[in-house]
Amino acid sequence: MTYTSKIVLIGMPGCGKSTLGKQVAKQLNFDFYDLDEEIVKTEGLEIPKIFMNKGEGYFRNLETKVLQDLLSVDRSFVLSTGGGAPCFNDNMDLINDRGISVFLDVNLDQILQRLTNNEVEKRPMFQGLDTGEIILKLQNLLTDRGAFYDKAKIKLSGDDISTEHLISELMSYFKS
Repeated sequence: MTYTSKIVLIGMPGCGKSTLGKQVAKQLNFDFYDLDEEIVKTEGLEIPKIFMNKGEGYFRNLETKVLQDLLSVDRSFVLSTGGGAPCFNDNMDLINDRGISVFLDVNLDQILQRLTNNEVEKRPMFQGLDTGEIILKLQNLLTDRGAFYDKAKIKLSGDDISTEHLISELMSYFKS
């Protein structure tokens, strides 16, 4: 690709955005960014500490600023967002204006399997919850976020979620 492409992966926590994003970036020879990691670099605090010390509102505004900064650079990359990033401060419109949004639609059973105890500790919204509470939280999040995720330019679900399939979808997107 000779022009700048910003591929932005969105979806529920634990759906595989970072894992797939790294693979796709490597395949396309693009840089890879994880929005949460960029927020940590900017703020100098881990995400749970930002939530605890400064609150979700502060975090969401910081998330939007870092997203805007990333989407303003003039180079191609793959970006993995946090699950809520598209749902606040008109971020989904920003993502679609400046990039190619890709929704990774993974069923909740698979997400629950991926959310190991270690993963739960990294995710403030799941800390201290038992399995039943995590399932309910995931169901509520999907209900709340579905309308934002549905605005994605490309949607991959179930067996479609692979590096090869995403690259194929992207190539057909670029040709249109």
